[in-house]
Amino acid sequence: MSEDRGSVLAERTLVLDVGYRPLSIVSVRRALLLVLADKAEVIHATQRVLRSEKLEIFAPSVARLQYQVGAPYRRRASLHRKAVFARDHYLCQYCGRRAECIDHVHPRSKGGEHTWENVVACCRSCNVAKGDTLPEHSQFRLRRVPHAPEPMAVAAALRTGVPPEWDTYLPNRLSLSA
Repeated sequence: MSEDRGSVLAERTLVLDVGYRPLSIVSVRRALLLVLADKAEVIHATQRVLRSEKLEIFAPSVARLQYQVGAPYRRRASLHRKAVFARDHYLCQYCGRRAECIDHVHPRSKGGEHTWENVVACCRSCNVAKGDTLPEHSQFRLRRVPHAPEPMAVAAALRTGVPPEWDTYLPNRLSLSA
């Protein structure tokens, strides 16, 4: 199949299980192989046409597997600065203003870990004022309890130009818009 290989093959396809739940994000090439082997069906396609000698097919944006598979082991989402900001909606989790940095709720110097449950988006003034104090010894109270988001939500959030049709299947997708 041909087309401008760099741009089409750099695109991704959201793969769903038979119950329309997200399983993974794969390359368009991998999704096409699943479709051509009758292991998946195209639910949403892009406007890009991929051509071979005897076949023309629209590049899939969302594909659904035709049979039930065991869900892959879901490890915790990797902790990324961008994803922390997205999870916290770019707002300081202490005062509600625009966040500029991240803060360890329980400071690392006092035994706090670098985990989703201990890292929040924070404005610079709250970060400086809180400093190295423990939550119970400071005036700062969290607006929301930090949590680890779904790995698929983080994966989608870290991609630029996520197709709008993915929102139907990734309702908890983090937003990276500031």
